Amino acid sequence: MAGRWWAGMVFALCCSLAQAGDAATPPSVIHLASEDWEDYTAADGHGLGWDVLRQVFEPAGVELDIRSEPYTRSVGLAQRGEIDACVGSYQGEASNLLYPHWNFDTDHIYALGLASNPAPTPETLGNYRLAWVRGYDYQHYLPNIRRYNEVIRRSGILSMLTHNRADYYIDALTEVDYVVSRAKDPSQFRRTHIAELPLYLCFADTPRARTLMALFDQRMALLVKSGALKPIFAKWKQPYPFSTD
Repeated sequence: MAGRWWAGMVFALCCSLAQAGDAATPPSVIHLASEDWEDYTAADGHGLGWDVLRQVFEPAGVELDIRSEPYTRSVGLAQRGEIDACVGSYQGEASNLLYPHWNFDTDHIYALGLASNPAPTPETLGNYRLAWVRGYDYQHYLPNIRRYNEVIRRSGILSMLTHNRADYYIDALTEVDYVVSRAKDPSQFRRTHIAELPLYLCFADTPRARTLMALFDQRMALLVKSGALKPIFAKWKQPYPFSTD
């Protein structure tokens, strides 16, 4: 009787250990959603952001499954657990999601305005009428913001600035450059750097996503320490966002 009890205990312990091991084993695929940012997280899979995330996950045996969605929809998909993580969030920006220790890049935030206007500073930015894409919530990350308008798409930004409906458009440098590239006279506009904001994956609050988040932090620590991500940023001619410390 005692022998059977002992055998049962050993069997239960082995099953428990096996289940724990399975829980810690990352899935073979991570499902990601991101806005279609040209040369960053483009819908066809090219860009700096996708290259960084491939370097993080694929050597660890996890393939990227990507889909392009507007930013706010990407967040919603993660909140409902329909994807493992959304790409390009600021720390603590979205509720009911998990943020890792490591960011994977940094957003270089610029104000775009008419070249004839005075250049804004972080201290004076709140004195102006600002605009940015809906869902980006820069009012939480920039100082003294009072007046702002959220737009649905970037196509009308140049018209807003030239027709005096906004003083400055706020966005990451790559998006500001894209907007300016569509101007008939780019010299009419001026870009002004105003902030650096770390970019994160925001993970779904599920056991699967928690395992992937732990892997992400583990891999990022190794890649930053080794400098293995530097060639990716050099390839895309973007500043390397991590210090040697």
